[in-house]
Amino acid sequence: MTRKPEAEEVAAFREAVRDVRPISTAPRVVQRRAPKARAVFRRRDELAVLAESLVVSSTDLDVETGDELAFRRPGVQDTVFRKLRRGQYRVEDELDLHGLTLPEAKQGLRAFLATALSRGLRCVRIVHGKGLGSGPRGPVLKNAVNLILRRTDPVVAFCSARQVDGGTGAVYVLLSAPR
Repeated sequence: MTRKPEAEEVAAFREAVRDVRPISTAPRVVQRRAPKARAVFRRRDELAVLAESLVVSSTDLDVETGDELAFRRPGVQDTVFRKLRRGQYRVEDELDLHGLTLPEAKQGLRAFLATALSRGLRCVRIVHGKGLGSGPRGPVLKNAVNLILRRTDPVVAFCSARQVDGGTGAVYVLLSAPR
C-alpha cells in the first residue's frame, strides 16, 4: 500500500524543483545504420578456386588409356551409382572434347558444366576420347576431365560410359539438383 505524501513533503519538493525549466528541444540522437555487408573478395576467391581446380599437374595424370573412370562422393547410394554405370539415367546434354588442346578442353568443360548447372540438368555425357593419339604422355584429356570433375563440387558422381556410348572414351556425369 502506498501512502499519500504530506503537505510539507509536497511543499519541500516544489521548493527544490522551483528553478527547473523544461528543455526547449529534445536532443536528437542520430543513429547510423551499419553499411550493408559486401563480399568484396568473394568473386575473386571463387575465380581463384575455379582456376586452381582446373590446374592439372603431371603427377595427377595417372589414368591409362583403357582404364575405366569411376568416382562418387560420400553419401551417394549404391543403387544410384549402379544405375549411372548401367546408363539408366537419361543423358540430357553432351560435350565432345575430341581434337581440343588441354587449355581449350578445360575452358570448354568449365563452360559446359556451368551451363548444365544453370539449366538444372542432372545427367550429362562428356566424350574425352581414349588418348590413343597422345603417344607416351598417355590420355591427356581423359586425365584432365577425371581430375576436374573430382574437384567440381556439384558433380555427385561420374563413371565411364557403356560401350555403345563411348566406353572408356566418355563419362556419364551425375550433377546435384539445384537448390
